[in-house]
Amino acid sequence: MQRRIFLKSVAVAGTVSAMGAGYLWLTAQRDNPDLTIATTLNKLERLSVGKIEKSGSWNPFQVFTHCAQSVEYSITGFPEMKSRFFQGTAGQLAFATFSARGSMSHSLDEVIPGAPQLAADGDATGALDRLIKALLDFQAYSGELRPHFAFGELNKHDYTIAHSLHVNNHLEEFHA
Repeated sequence: MQRRIFLKSVAVAGTVSAMGAGYLWLTAQRDNPDLTIATTLNKLERLSVGKIEKSGSWNPFQVFTHCAQSVEYSITGFPEMKSRFFQGTAGQLAFATFSARGSMSHSLDEVIPGAPQLAADGDATGALDRLIKALLDFQAYSGELRPHFAFGELNKHDYTIAHSLHVNNHLEEFHA
């Protein structure tokens, strides 16, 4: 009987230790030099809108508009939020995982909750300019940032990572 209790205790302690180590690894601050506003701006400024080929259901105008909205909402506030419970659990875990991996994966044709539907057509160059302006405005912004609709409270460093990951994920569909 004592042996069974001992083995259960060891198993529980091992599981808790592994979970704790995993949590610490996922939430550890990492500095990825590619996940900066400057690097993201460099990627965007190298795009030649007239020569963009892409897969996926959104055209460049829609992608750039969507990404600009996300950056703008980090300053002005997102129109709809997931529950605080979701943000504090699944949202934070998703952000920690994306940050640790240095890449994001999400539905690339899903509008931000509560945001206006994206027009089917529009000026891709103007939308790219809007995204670049939004990133520059974010970079210069020193006020309080609004919570992310899914990830919850993020500081400027974390939002920089989130914006870079988000834009990079969308750019994966672009082919020169």
